[in-house]
Amino acid sequence: MTDWIGDTFTSDVGWNHLESLVDVGDRMAGSAGERAGLERTRDAFANVGARDARIEEFEIQGWERGDSAIRLGDDSIASDAHSCIALPRSPAGEATGEFVDLDYGLPEDFEDDLDGAVVMVSSTTPDSVDRFIHRREKYYHAVEAGAAAFVFANHVEGTLPPTGSVGTADAPIGDIPAVGVSKETGARLARRHEGDELTVDVDCSTPEATSGNAVADLGPDTDEYLVLSSHVDAHDIAEGAMDNGAGTATIVEVARALAAREDDLDRRVRLVGFGAEEVGLVGSSQYAAAADPDRVRAVVNVDSNVFGRTLKLDHHGFDALEAAGERVSERFDHPISLGGELVPHSDHWPFVQRGIPGYMVSGETADRGRGWGHTSADTLDKLESRNLREQAILLTALVVDLADADVSTARKTDDEIAAALKAEGKATGMKITGDWPF
Repeated sequence: MTDWIGDTFTSDVGWNHLESLVDVGDRMAGSAGERAGLERTRDAFANVGARDARIEEFEIQGWERGDSAIRLGDDSIASDAHSCIALPRSPAGEATGEFVDLDYGLPEDFEDDLDGAVVMVSSTTPDSVDRFIHRREKYYHAVEAGAAAFVFANHVEGTLPPTGSVGTADAPIGDIPAVGVSKETGARLARRHEGDELTVDVDCSTPEATSGNAVADLGPDTDEYLVLSSHVDAHDIAEGAMDNGAGTATIVEVARALAAREDDLDRRVRLVGFGAEEVGLVGSSQYAAAADPDRVRAVVNVDSNVFGRTLKLDHHGFDALEAAGERVSERFDHPISLGGELVPHSDHWPFVQRGIPGYMVSGETADRGRGWGHTSADTLDKLESRNLREQAILLTALVVDLADADVSTARKTDDEIAAALKAEGKATGMKITGDWPF
């Protein structure tokens, strides 16, 4: 029976939910906007036929943006929203020091004397380096090197200062003031102010706040279940269309298709719209910590898809997940990009680090880094409804395949996950950022 394919390709349910989310405005973790997004997602789950739709609340460290600036003496040289913004969970305060441009901010770039310096690094990593170096790793290299402040310069043109959180699970507020600057501002700082005494000034507040996970179920009421997830929150400077309104809209569309195919599901499907992903995977970490790992057969986590037309499935070396992706690609004669390396970011990771098979589902793009993600340019106009529908069809087939009683999804041991992280050169960075789970 293929009617569900045509129904999905002509459905507006997912796209309408995407529009609903971006129209909320600010969906920052712990904000009223995030709560509105969670409520709309909970209701969307219920409206497509999922049962027991609810929001499971939890407390988080809140963070609210004020003004930020970089100054030379009393003169502001970067202070408006097109040039300089605070990174979420930066501490409030001023820090003054010699300005040092560290270019890409590779680990070896922090070996020079940086005590008391204001350091700037790029948001990207050169192709000559075999792994992408995350913002938080660069930040904590700067902290360890004794830097006074951290400047994160976008590599994407368009006067787009990037956002992205700092802090750790144990210390949610970072150690030193941190700001993002546009590519153009970063270039100007490097050309004019290398060696100057610059001041980074961050104004913000850090109230306690409440977030939550939107949860519902489809299929038979089995003890074992699959998790189909996304994150609902987004950074406060943008619509969060790609990251991650698209992922949440996609799982709503997949849920609509699965509700019409419940008889094809041998295992329960747990729908989860996680909260507080952008500030440290808080919602998924709490959920995964409370879950019985023997009952979670696999996780299909969708984050930042639709912008790239080709669906990308990072399967983290789980053979059963790789095979399922290949089956779906062959069945539909449609390209799916498969990757086996570990991706220790997004809401699949709290499960995968426990050995639970999990995908990071995204859209394949040509360049490293986030592109327009984590900037004010992450807007609805850059996405196409056709891509959402195509990807929803493929993911519906993937979930039904994994839910088959004859499909086995073997877990990995802690030692296997740790060894893979070390082999891929990711262990050192994760230890620096406080993310090493072993």
